[in-house]
Amino acid sequence: MKSNKYLRIIALCTFMLAAALPGKAQIFPNGYVNIDWQMNVPLGDKFADKASGWGMNFEGGYRITPAVAVGPFISFHTNLQSIDRQTLYLNDGSALTTNQKHAVFQLPFGVTGRYSWCNNSVLQPYIGMKLGACYSELSSYYYILKQYDDSWGFYMSPEVGVSIFPNPSYRFGFHVALYYSYATNSGSVLTYKVDNLNNFGVRVGISF
Repeated sequence: MKSNKYLRIIALCTFMLAAALPGKAQIFPNGYVNIDWQMNVPLGDKFADKASGWGMNFEGGYRITPAVAVGPFISFHTNLQSIDRQTLYLNDGSALTTNQKHAVFQLPFGVTGRYSWCNNSVLQPYIGMKLGACYSELSSYYYILKQYDDSWGFYMSPEVGVSIFPNPSYRFGFHVALYYSYATNSGSVLTYKVDNLNNFGVRVGISF
């Protein structure tokens, strides 16, 4: 799957970045960067509806006040589901008997904002909102074939989280967040149809 390759590249880049961090109080004055692995649980439509850890989130922000920050974000995720052998009756009158593997790939990006508290403490909680666009691809793999439908939609994702800095003056630590996401993407593959993408999940990563 394409996410497997992305995860290896991103994990390597993250490790190299962390190893090269200079020993100064704050790498991005008046700003922050988060690099997260994420676990995603689909809600609603029964297409690739199994929880998955095949995803990452990247975001950064500039503090326009000590408590308020805004900036860009981009993330991606793939959810998978294996379908037992069954017969599908298609719209053209034909029938297909096969087992399948379903996949939903999501690539949202846009603007993120957050309001945080205790910005000089070890624990720095916040609430946030992401708004933007989302590219999605619904895929069914059977035999050696792939049938898919892709679309664009509007994306929004509220979240609550905390940044953890063991040494607040150094500004390198960890990040944990719970999120819900909604995208207006729709599509159909074979006899399956999806209207809107709803998810909730958790992000765990590094913050600086």
